[in-house]
Amino acid sequence: MAKQNTSAWSGKMTAATQFQTVGALFRFMKPYAKYFYGALLLAAAISVVNVLLPRLLQTFMNQHLHRMSPTWRLLIVFALLYFTITLVKAVAQFFSDYWFMSAAEFMVEDVRMKLYRKLHTLGMRYFDQTPAGSLVSRVTNDTSSFTDFWELFLTLTTGVFAIVSAFIAMWLTDVHVMLVTLLFVPLLIGSIWLYQVVATKVYRHMREKLSQLNAQLAEAITGMSVIQQFRQESRLAGEFAQTNNTYYQARVRMVKTNSLLLSPMVDLLYGGAIIAVMLTFSWTSQSATIAAGTVYAFLSYVAAFYNPIDSAMDSLSSFQDGVVAGSRVLAILADDTLEPTQQTPANGRITAGKVEFRDVSFSYDGEHDVLKHISFVAEPGQTVALVGHTGSGKSSTINAMMRFYEFQSGDILIDYQSIRQLDMADFRRQVGLVLQEPFLFYGDIAFNIRLYNPQITDDQIEAAAQFVHADEFIQRLPQGYHEPVVERGAAFSTGQRQLLSFARTIVRDPKILVLDEATANVDTETETIIQQSLAKMRQARTTIAIAHRLSTIKDADLILVLDQGEIVERGSHESLLAQNGRYADLYRMQMGEASD
Repeated sequence: MAKQNTSAWSGKMTAATQFQTVGALFRFMKPYAKYFYGALLLAAAISVVNVLLPRLLQTFMNQHLHRMSPTWRLLIVFALLYFTITLVKAVAQFFSDYWFMSAAEFMVEDVRMKLYRKLHTLGMRYFDQTPAGSLVSRVTNDTSSFTDFWELFLTLTTGVFAIVSAFIAMWLTDVHVMLVTLLFVPLLIGSIWLYQVVATKVYRHMREKLSQLNAQLAEAITGMSVIQQFRQESRLAGEFAQTNNTYYQARVRMVKTNSLLLSPMVDLLYGGAIIAVMLTFSWTSQSATIAAGTVYAFLSYVAAFYNPIDSAMDSLSSFQDGVVAGSRVLAILADDTLEPTQQTPANGRITAGKVEFRDVSFSYDGEHDVLKHISFVAEPGQTVALVGHTGSGKSSTINAMMRFYEFQSGDILIDYQSIRQLDMADFRRQVGLVLQEPFLFYGDIAFNIRLYNPQITDDQIEAAAQFVHADEFIQRLPQGYHEPVVERGAAFSTGQRQLLSFARTIVRDPKILVLDEATANVDTETETIIQQSLAKMRQARTTIAIAHRLSTIKDADLILVLDQGEIVERGSHESLLAQNGRYADLYRMQMGEASD
């Protein structure tokens, strides 16, 4: 199984990094600020109400209930007043939670779209180095954590309002007892700091193991046919079980950390504060009378002080989870492994389709060249074939030409213009790429030929399918062009998928055709049909073809033989055979295998 390079995401998060991550999350929130501010304003109002309610009961107990003087009318007035204030609080609580969490969901949706768009700007090198399952985990699981993060932020903000209002109320009620409760604040701050230090490391490790779990799962599902073919189920199940167990152990450490440093710590401090308050009132009552309503109100304020902290501490794990997830999302958004950029202005257009490689050298890692001084010309309408052993540089030539990777030296010209000066939208329209392993998407056949281009009509789809001889098998399907296509087109043969990819390419009428071993994985009968389709597709188009079977490119105008990134032979089929060199050896070897 592929192992993920986790160094970029598994390092220790410093306090500065966490602050930067939180700041970035706030910037994500900016478009929805009115919802957040409205919710926070209501949260502040709720904290005031939470102070007023104990004060109302304190007044009732000290001035009326203590003297045994309340009448039914007075009781009803106090009850209605208390109910009205509580009802207002409930309505404010509803809108505060609704606005805040709605804004959080809007933000999550927006960040996911930013991530999705960003992934489409990253170069192929990034996807070569990063497992697909890890990226899925970041786009889905990590962004989902933002909702919990903002829920905690609302809890923290509400808690701050409640703490400030509770302190003011305690100050107004009894300043001496308030100073006693103040002694517990440093202990609270210390416990929060300790949890933050320990939990960050635990959550970062847990998130990384979850990414590895998703990566292994995605790879196993994608390669299920290979796994079953080579009877690797037990071995891969063992690897998955090991990763799953590691993730389980990480979650156990998270549970232990939360169980020790969250609610139990706050409850311990809250109990200590209650004892301290009661002892202080007991000591004060020896020299003065303390009204029961005052004691009740003060204890209510102490509860109002500690309850939001208790709630916040319970959710502090979500805060750490959100910060860690945010850092991983930001790592993608900040990644500069982008697809090759064009020069400014890049407004060149492809008109005739002449392709020229001019002394091109290319390296994937910047150190070891896989292409060395490649030069050739494909005139409009000509076919240039690339042949050679595995690793000779054929696919790298295509990768450089298609702008999947940036080449280091030399230049590639199309219609006498540097490829870096071409408008990429026009370039993608005018260059048709057919891969060795065609990829079909969920939908139906018509959708896979049209591929998100609403300007392509049904008549054009059918004409393209007829042109490449795909219409013959499509018409035999129960639903024809609306036959469902499952994942990767598994219900169709390799040849049928290839014919559909031909139709997808030809319906756009490109001027340049790039074929990456388009017949390598099909049977001989299907190859005959595909060769007929390719012959029609190549008419009046410049074609660059990687050839696995040399018999398929005998009519090419120019054949380039590559070895270790260099062109070692060039010419037509007949001239290369006459040279009796590498091409002739390859051709005789294939013809000998075919005769056997």
